[in-house]
Amino acid sequence: MKTTPFTDVHIALGAKMHEFAGFNMPIEYSGIIDEHMTVVNGVGVFDVSHMGEFWVKGPKALEFIQSVTSNDASILPIGKAQYTCFPNEKGGIVDDLLVYHYEPEKYLLVVNAGNIDKDWEWCVSHNTVGAELENSSDRTAQLAIQGPKALEVLQRLTPVDLSAIPYYAFTTGEFAGCKNVIISNTGYTGAGGFELYFYPQDAMTIWNAIFEAGKPEGIKPIGLGARDTLRLEMGFCLYGNDLDDTTSPIEAGLGWITKFVDGKNFTNRAELERQKKEGVARKLCAFELQEKGIPRHGYPVVDAEGNEIGVVTSGTMSPVLKKGIGMGYVRTDCSKVGSEIYIQVRNKKLKAVVVKAPFRK
Repeated sequence: MKTTPFTDVHIALGAKMHEFAGFNMPIEYSGIIDEHMTVVNGVGVFDVSHMGEFWVKGPKALEFIQSVTSNDASILPIGKAQYTCFPNEKGGIVDDLLVYHYEPEKYLLVVNAGNIDKDWEWCVSHNTVGAELENSSDRTAQLAIQGPKALEVLQRLTPVDLSAIPYYAFTTGEFAGCKNVIISNTGYTGAGGFELYFYPQDAMTIWNAIFEAGKPEGIKPIGLGARDTLRLEMGFCLYGNDLDDTTSPIEAGLGWITKFVDGKNFTNRAELERQKKEGVARKLCAFELQEKGIPRHGYPVVDAEGNEIGVVTSGTMSPVLKKGIGMGYVRTDCSKVGSEIYIQVRNKKLKAVVVKAPFRK
């Protein structure tokens, strides 16, 4: 298994470790519910160094990004980030990712850990315009410091005015005495906070400084288990569960990152444009259980008569709502907010209602 610069620390802290996307990663420390509530109410730190980072540089950088991603990167100013996806030729999604406009003719793509090799091959094979590509995944470490108290903790460690960085914006500056740290107001928890990108040799300096600075706020390390429950309460998609090579961005409710602007001829544009115009047979929806139970990935979704109408892609017991919540693809006519659906759990049908995400307001 691959490691991150923090793997030995996780083990020393007694984290429950498990393989994730080929990396030895911490799943939980003090328990998923405790860690989840720490982030919702205070501040927690996630090791996300397993994520992938590709640089796209040169005069053809924007043209390349416009050709392989669904969103319109031409409107992205320097210092801003954008959520987007790589559509494939069959109407599905290669991966969802963030695009950072770092400098003129220089962009950073941040991709999912489990898709680094696949995404890199995709970018290289679709680079017909001659953009300069660099896979920097092994030379980049990343921490996500998330929660309502993240800003005040991190502000003690940098001269950069963090309150001046809007949501989905970033800057590069000094942090904990380390130079050239990308400080990004992004995250996957819905609880606020920042993501830091830095060189692996600065990893322990930054880790130790953050945990020292956050002592008054009760800062804690957080594992991937709580990362999943936090993102699900916000209705954020997880690649491999809610998105994959067979799910289209239109089905997944990602029409807002699929831009059919003049001059942007991205992969499979015509098919996605057709789907947006004519509609799709199934849609990703959020639901809450009305009965006791926990929906799980792969459970069938049925109607009142027991006819299968879809499948659960993500599900959990919400630590905040204290009820079963989930997302799944269901037949479009059953996907409207307020619709009653049923989750098949072994030989029982549990009633659920379609709701508008996020679950945690």
